[in-house]
Amino acid sequence: MQKVDLSTGNLSLKNLQAKPVRTACLFIVVAVLAFTLFGGSIIALSMQQGLETMTKRFGADLMVVPEGASEKAQGLLLRGDSGYYYFDAGIVDKVAGTEGVVCASPQFFLTSLSTECCDAEVQLIAYDPDTDFVVQPWIAEKRNESVNDGQVVVGSRIELRANGTIKLFNDEYPVAAQLSRSASGYDTSIFMTMNTMRALIDNAHAQRYGFLADSYEGEIISAVLAKTDPSRPPSLIDWDIRKQNDGVEVLMSQGIFARIAGTLSGLVKYIHIFSIALWALAVIVLAAVFSGTIHERKKEFAVLRILGATRKKLISIVLSESAIAGIGGGAAGIVLACLVVFPFSTYISERLELPYLDAPFFYIILLVVGSLFLSAVAGPLSSLYSALRISRAETYFTMREGE
Repeated sequence: MQKVDLSTGNLSLKNLQAKPVRTACLFIVVAVLAFTLFGGSIIALSMQQGLETMTKRFGADLMVVPEGASEKAQGLLLRGDSGYYYFDAGIVDKVAGTEGVVCASPQFFLTSLSTECCDAEVQLIAYDPDTDFVVQPWIAEKRNESVNDGQVVVGSRIELRANGTIKLFNDEYPVAAQLSRSASGYDTSIFMTMNTMRALIDNAHAQRYGFLADSYEGEIISAVLAKTDPSRPPSLIDWDIRKQNDGVEVLMSQGIFARIAGTLSGLVKYIHIFSIALWALAVIVLAAVFSGTIHERKKEFAVLRILGATRKKLISIVLSESAIAGIGGGAAGIVLACLVVFPFSTYISERLELPYLDAPFFYIILLVVGSLFLSAVAGPLSSLYSALRISRAETYFTMREGE
């Protein structure tokens, strides 16, 4: 005679296999729960990671730009929008001489063309290696040597040629380094020294390319980045700069990132509230499903009682079934969320218009474990009442029902 395994786990699996439609419904409910919990948490964490990295990469306390260019400057910084605006380079010394400014460095912006002249339409940013405190520390993470004139440094989302160069205005420039992701517009920008930018413009002029900057006389720049003394409020320095210099706007990093942080905080709060509400709804739906199925299986459990199963055994079987459904559905939901969130992270970032950077692997593992745990708990919690009720049913009266 063949022995039959009547262990709790085996009975639970057999019961789930015997009712594939019911089991599929349980799996789907828990999978939707896990998908939302894990997917929402990953997106929220990735946005927080992106904001922290962007704040760190910007590195300046103030950004001085021509009047009317503040929106373009923020678009370039946050989304990588192409932009170019200019004012006299003499503003650098004036900003540097403002009380409370520790150091100031200029940047020059130029937009390449998406034609045969260039590999892509990107933002070109020139910096002064003698005064720069924003770009070069970032480059140092990838390259120990300084960047020479004639070389460029590219953002993480710039595609290089096979020979490690990039074509700009029909000339190939060797790429000294490709920067790590910053979750900002700098990821689609190309950096070079001021001397390299001057040579690039001269080369473009020789090929009869023209630029908006050509209409300005004298030396011009696009922005001045400044680091301030922590003992003096940035708002006072902002006031002094605007008071002493006509036709300028001052962007404070605190203001830029505070607005993003406020938007991000509201979105994260909404994700958390929605996840909690969905978890509660899933428990209620699962409780209703288990209540109905347990009622239908009363005679099945009565037979198990006749065969010697204890009340505790019946409770274990019901809770085990719900736990298996919870773990299986949770795992399916997490896998589906991974297939949606990670491959389309760039698209998600563009749609949200917020900094977005993939969360560290360690935190992803913690979220997987947490989401799986909550999914697994949802099943037993929702079936606990039904399990206790069926275990208290009188076997004799249950078997006689319907006669």
